[in-house]
Amino acid sequence: MLDRPNRIAVAAPSLGGGVARPDLITVEQAKAMSIGDITSAFKEHLNPGQLHFMKLLGFHKVKIESAEGMFYTDQNGRQILDFFGGFGSLAFGHNHPRILEARQKFQDEKRHEIAIAFMSQYAAALAKNIAACSPGDLDMVFLGSSGSEAMEAAVKLAERAAGPKRPKVVYAENSFHGKTKGVLAITDGQLYRADFKITDNTVRVPFADIDAVENAFKSDPEIGVIVLETIQGGGGIIQAPAEYWQKLRALCDKYGVLWVADEVQCGYGRSGRFYAFEHYGVVPDVTALAKSLGAGKAAVGAMIARREVYMKAYGTPKTAMIHAMATFGGMGEACVTAIEGINVLYDEHLIDRAADSGNYLLERLQALKEKYPKIIKDVRGKGLMVGLEFQDFSQTLPMVLRPVVSMLDDKLKGSLSGFIGALLLRDYDVLVAFTEYNRNVIRLEPPLICERGHVDQFIAALDDLLGRGIVRIVKDFVGSQIG
Repeated sequence: MLDRPNRIAVAAPSLGGGVARPDLITVEQAKAMSIGDITSAFKEHLNPGQLHFMKLLGFHKVKIESAEGMFYTDQNGRQILDFFGGFGSLAFGHNHPRILEARQKFQDEKRHEIAIAFMSQYAAALAKNIAACSPGDLDMVFLGSSGSEAMEAAVKLAERAAGPKRPKVVYAENSFHGKTKGVLAITDGQLYRADFKITDNTVRVPFADIDAVENAFKSDPEIGVIVLETIQGGGGIIQAPAEYWQKLRALCDKYGVLWVADEVQCGYGRSGRFYAFEHYGVVPDVTALAKSLGAGKAAVGAMIARREVYMKAYGTPKTAMIHAMATFGGMGEACVTAIEGINVLYDEHLIDRAADSGNYLLERLQALKEKYPKIIKDVRGKGLMVGLEFQDFSQTLPMVLRPVVSMLDDKLKGSLSGFIGALLLRDYDVLVAFTEYNRNVIRLEPPLICERGHVDQFIAALDDLLGRGIVRIVKDFVGSQIG
């Protein structure tokens, strides 16, 4: 039961006085808010617990005034190189001029935004473009506002197409498919699952273990769907070999199981192909996009399905409205933003650039791994979706200290990546991200406009920081918390 102390009584408004205006902040006042004002409002009205972690990393000291291309500009005028990229949401960087122009023209012409009652040329055109970018017969599109919504739609469609006699869904260890209630059942993180009551029609297997998948299919005829990230993001940028995906496709065909590929983070050109699964010469039955689909200016998600699968689930007038677009799916300006984004993606050859800059980033990081083997454990990724894994804390220390400190490694997991991320921001004006499950991993997902010069800037900063050595890195981080 929730405690309900000190309830406040609210008097009913007078019938003739009208509605009083509350004490509201205007747009100009919001723009002018100080760091202290922002922190206070965040603590009081957004997420006070999250503020603890922002303070640890020094993020709470930064107020972003503007952003362009690969850089943020803060309240002091310093430019911050963005190697975080909003978990892959900023393929075009910040405020790409063509994206801004398309949105401004839409507004200037007073085009329609919500057209639920009518056909929307913008939603129709975006769906056609997404289908054109999708291989095989992935050509039926559902438009939503987020990755979670797209994945909810994907799993629901696949479950319906599989039929009521095959309701079970296979998912992988260390998976992340969203935080909404439905996909929480296939998101393998106790932090997010907490104590929610989730659906129990799921089967968990190790990621990239094809024998485990085959054993599950063989032993349980109620399995109708398997859902996998093509590259695990929250799991620490984990990939499976090409033969895994090829065998998976063959097993799904053999056992009549529908394969849902979650490309919310790894899709849209980030891996060096429009979809990451294209590297392996296979096509799933259903997939999902989001993140950069909105071109960094709109919240857009999409589920894309094979026509045969879609029609089986929702192909009649009687079933068509079971999971039709929601109110804000296919909004005009959001669709226009996404339409222009896809055109920019190909016009500026950003998929090829992701492959080139990604290979260069991996090469430079591999050289740092060889230079600092006691600090860097692994470098991995594809395109501009890269994981930099650090050693457990004990392994970075002199041999005589390792046995004692190793007992604390689990509790210290994530501390080194946190120290390095915080100092990269404070001392080198570089922003990086982290992963949900393997806390020793720094996640690098810069915009696809990233060039080799940006990679060089990042590598120079990281090299200089790691050159301080572990003892000084720890001391400098502690100093940042005191100062």
